[in-house]
Amino acid sequence: MVFDFLSRRGAQATEMAPARPAGVKASATGPVVAHMTSGRVAWSPRDTVTLTKQAFTGNPVGFRAVKLIAEAAAALPLVLQDDQTRYAAHPLLRLITAPNPAQGRAELFEALYGQLLLSGDGYLETVVGEATGLPLELHVLRSDRMSVVPGKDGWPVAYDYTVGARKVRFDVSGDLQAICHIRNFHPQDDHYGLSPLQAAAQAIDVHNAASRWSKGLLDNAARPSGAIVWRGTDGQGHMTSEQYDRLVSEMESNHQGARNAGRPMLLEGGLDWKPMGFSPSDMEFQKTKEAAAREIAVAFGVPPMLLGIPGEATYANYAEAHRAFYRLTVLPLATRVADAVGRWLSGFAGEAVTLKPDLDQVPALATERDAQWSRVAQTDFLTTAEKRALLGLPVLETGEREDE
Repeated sequence: MVFDFLSRRGAQATEMAPARPAGVKASATGPVVAHMTSGRVAWSPRDTVTLTKQAFTGNPVGFRAVKLIAEAAAALPLVLQDDQTRYAAHPLLRLITAPNPAQGRAELFEALYGQLLLSGDGYLETVVGEATGLPLELHVLRSDRMSVVPGKDGWPVAYDYTVGARKVRFDVSGDLQAICHIRNFHPQDDHYGLSPLQAAAQAIDVHNAASRWSKGLLDNAARPSGAIVWRGTDGQGHMTSEQYDRLVSEMESNHQGARNAGRPMLLEGGLDWKPMGFSPSDMEFQKTKEAAAREIAVAFGVPPMLLGIPGEATYANYAEAHRAFYRLTVLPLATRVADAVGRWLSGFAGEAVTLKPDLDQVPALATERDAQWSRVAQTDFLTTAEKRALLGLPVLETGEREDE
């Protein structure tokens, strides 16, 4: 049997083992075993719900970055035009101005931009009138409740919106689709976009961990400014109750409060003052938080100066940072979203129109626009039509001379 074989081998090993010398001394460090393990880094889950809780509702830097971009982009004035006309009044403009009874244009687009920044996907639903076939209302749907239903060829044929046990399916296989899906570029996903929170997830975990560290330090390991050490003349290490009460009373009356700030302390009878403070490792969390905050701001495309993060000197002044924020972050996002919404709604209207931000009404870009208008107006080798095209204006119907 196998067990007998093992038993015999064990017995033979015991018989063959040499006897331990009787005079071997025991080591004082023998029972001590150094056991060191490297802790595994624990990152938060990367799903939309967890990231939203950790980075938006639970992190001031992420919250302010998302709000700053969403509010700035939603506040941009929008214009609707085609190749010939810039419309002052149009059914689509009225729809965008008052998309539903509960929201206006700014509220609707702020929610849409917020969903796009938090999850990488933004979903707009339209309510179409049965008689006219035109959109009557627009609503932003939560991205964490929406799922794509791909067809046999991989393209979406429907969207499922799930709330608890209820599921609503929106068919998008026809020419006119009830859902407008706007998503960020994702190199490894065909149906869902990449959120800036995904790129900033590690920095958000570090920032939150540093905040918890500082809170725990204050709660559990905060150190007083110093300690009074008493050594009796006879070597006694304990004070009597009367001595202790007298010392506490003198400290409260003579050395505490703003009135006694900076007042020297007179120690007698074997009392000695030992200053205490935080170690450099305890104070390192502040630098860690600032570095993580800058990484979060970089992921969202917000200059750290606008978020009040110290130690940032990339931009010469606040105005330059503000202009760069609009030029590099707000305008590309607003232009892409407005173009997608305009193309989607133009299918219902049956006409090719373009929806885009009105750059001439953006205060942060006033200097650049004034310079561009002046530069274009002073050129004498361009026609009026070419000048208007450079400025993003439609062609004039009448009164235009090509020889100008």
